[in-house]
Amino acid sequence: MHALPTLLAGNGRVITHDDRAPYLEDGCVAVRDGLIAAVGLTADLRRAYPGARFLDAQGRIILPGLINTHTHLYSALARGMALKDSVPGSFLQILERLWWKLDKALSLEDVYWSAMVGMADCIRNGVTTIFDHHASSNAVAGSLFRIAGAARLAGVRSCLCYEVSDRDGAQIAAQGIEENRAFLEHCKQSPDSRLRGLFGLHASFTLSRKTLARCREAAAEFDAGFHVHTAEAAYDVDQCLRQHRLRVVERWRDAGILGGKTLAAHCVHVDDREIDLLRESRTSVVHNPQSNMGNAVGCAPVLEMLRRGVRVGLGTDGYTAGMFASMQAAHLLHKHQSGDPSAAWAEPPRMLFRENAAIATECFGGTVGKLVPGAYADIIVVDYDPPTPMNAANLSSHVLFGLSGRSPVIVIIAGCVVMEDGKLLTIDEEEVMAKARAAAGEVWKRF
Repeated sequence: MHALPTLLAGNGRVITHDDRAPYLEDGCVAVRDGLIAAVGLTADLRRAYPGARFLDAQGRIILPGLINTHTHLYSALARGMALKDSVPGSFLQILERLWWKLDKALSLEDVYWSAMVGMADCIRNGVTTIFDHHASSNAVAGSLFRIAGAARLAGVRSCLCYEVSDRDGAQIAAQGIEENRAFLEHCKQSPDSRLRGLFGLHASFTLSRKTLARCREAAAEFDAGFHVHTAEAAYDVDQCLRQHRLRVVERWRDAGILGGKTLAAHCVHVDDREIDLLRESRTSVVHNPQSNMGNAVGCAPVLEMLRRGVRVGLGTDGYTAGMFASMQAAHLLHKHQSGDPSAAWAEPPRMLFRENAAIATECFGGTVGKLVPGAYADIIVVDYDPPTPMNAANLSSHVLFGLSGRSPVIVIIAGCVVMEDGKLLTIDEEEVMAKARAAAGEVWKRF
């Protein structure tokens, strides 16, 4: 897939997420060689680029592609699956009776088709960049490369990792370390700006000291950060205190896991000292409100983290592909949790647009999540015609209450049009869904 020499997306209301010029009423974005060449008024840019292909937004909203900083593509084939055990009554039972059984049932072919389903869902939801956290314990070797193949075909900007865990024994843990190492080496050599890697870890309660040390050593070879579940449930903290006499973030500090390139997903059960450690180490936290509510594990203190200088991004944990929905869930959860109807007005949009953009920009080595000259040309057009005046001062209100639940009609990634008029261009959606249904049927038998 090659970027078009010059492309214009215009005649729309442009939300740039650039503080210097956050909104243009009749705006246009010019794209060249996968990057944004200019942002301005539609008439001005059409005069400046007379031979460019013009995508007419027809007054809709033009904004940067959305970023999901924590998801699990492999969960796609679980949709609609009946559990064979009794209904889980705790977080650990959810893992044991659903997710750990699912990842054991996956083949490399299943990994590929679940990734393709996830990529299609991402594009349809305007998500152009993902940070995926993968597990397939009986199909470890080559799994990240199969997901990368799906990402390249779909065009979705992707940072991948394999979650190393001791839960399936030393041999599979070693395979997970090697898969991360091999993929990080591949990314180091690859010229593809849309593909990056982190070193994946499952969680404190499934990782021994010895395995953590091996992971740290392997990651150091590539100067890679980690992507790890952190204090998601009280069980994780209780086990860490019993076995290591440390809280989870303290254990990560001692093991050399924290740092400016690390993503600590969830952080539901962290105390004041751990928040300080996250800030001091520049570790990024990823909030997953829908998953946390669905698993009944609690409400992460992310408003306090943000107040104290911790970078907090927003993800879905595979619960959904929709980042607008995740933002809205965060908005409601923290009002409910605090009992304060004025709470969480500014923070969820900040997490989705500013903090996720900062995380992705550091990871991919170029500006992501802004419509500014020189940034990666990841652009979406969402079908929303505001019923009230829209301006730079009230963008958050329109995004929160107007865009949530709306479907993008145009998606551009790295300057390539991957969806137009609601039709996927890089994925044969009918084939993907048919293949996924067939694969799911076999996975369910093995589950």
